[in-house]
Amino acid sequence: MGSPVGAPSVTSSTRTTPRFGWPGGGRVSVTLEPRGVWRAALVISAVVLLFLFVQFLLEDGGSVLFTLIMAWLASIAMEPAVSRLARRMPRGIATGLVMLGLLIFVVLFLALFGRLLADQLVQLVQSAPDLVDQVVAWVNRTFDMNISPATVLDQVGLGSAQIASLATNLAGGLLGIIASVLGAFFSMFTFGLFTFYFSADAPRLRRWIARLVPPRSQEVFITVWDLAVAKTGGYVSARIILAALNGGTTAIFLMIIGMPYWLPLGIWTGVVAQFVPTIGTYIAIALPVLIGLLSPDPIDGVLALIWALIYQQIENLTLEPRISARAVDVHPAMSFAAVMLGAALFGVAGALVAVPIAALILALFEIYSHKYDLIPSLAAREQAEAAREDTYEQAVRDRELAAGYGDRETS
Repeated sequence: MGSPVGAPSVTSSTRTTPRFGWPGGGRVSVTLEPRGVWRAALVISAVVLLFLFVQFLLEDGGSVLFTLIMAWLASIAMEPAVSRLARRMPRGIATGLVMLGLLIFVVLFLALFGRLLADQLVQLVQSAPDLVDQVVAWVNRTFDMNISPATVLDQVGLGSAQIASLATNLAGGLLGIIASVLGAFFSMFTFGLFTFYFSADAPRLRRWIARLVPPRSQEVFITVWDLAVAKTGGYVSARIILAALNGGTTAIFLMIIGMPYWLPLGIWTGVVAQFVPTIGTYIAIALPVLIGLLSPDPIDGVLALIWALIYQQIENLTLEPRISARAVDVHPAMSFAAVMLGAALFGVAGALVAVPIAALILALFEIYSHKYDLIPSLAAREQAEAAREDTYEQAVRDRELAAGYGDRETS
């Protein structure tokens, strides 16, 4: 007997599983192929194994992964010098000379300032509880609060128990010192070996990886590789140079005014100001200013603050535009988010490499993302905002000329 008019047809099969109701009153069968079931099971198993492997890399193999990333960043930071020397000699020798020059610089720095730096660091750590006590006392007195200095010290890891544990570890005897030295030597050797390999064999490594990519995707791979070397390497090199200039000049100024702990404070200022985005400049100068204000001569803190403001203006107007001309500009909000994510995954070291990696991702997005024209209303608003900014900048320049700054700049 035929099916009623308007009812869907029913497919019969020996592999038919449950029948489901149909809105029109009919029923439809679902056929499950064994091949499809096994394929879905294999896909799910592969996803689970991939997740477990990534989890292993981040947890158990995180230190090795981080060493590889740092070595890669160091190799591309050396790339400008290595490339120039490689025009006149083999690339391996050029890489060795650059690394030897860096090693000689580090050895000379430690020979000249190593003992002074260690002594000042020890004194700074030992004086930290007193500094915290003075700051907490000022806060309690000024804002009528009741904060315990011991609680603050425990929160920042400088309590009596932590300092005693640190002292015990540092004075762990000859065996502990030998173990620490051997561990540090092995870590540095591993880092140097990977850095040398990434730099000396960069062209060969590039070709080897390109052979693993299908021909239609090799152009994209080459673009990504070159962009990583140019932009990320430029960013890292620029940050290192600016950190050296900032830290060196700040240390010299603090030494001239007689600031205690001038060498570690100078290094702290240079590194934090350049590698911590957005708020790094304020965090970097806050510590020298605080120590100067709490020293026997509080005018040192005021002088340190004045120096930081003057140097920041000089760096923003002259040094950074020239040194960072080829680096990727990363929005402050994006930089801060990248640092927070890197710190959450790999701690302080992850925060240092987060911004270069974010710069690479943004550069790739800038190349391969498709952009559309703005609708007329948004385009008109953008033009109005740009005109308003140009008017403001012109007004600033007119005020500077009226005050005589322009004449001094011209002369």
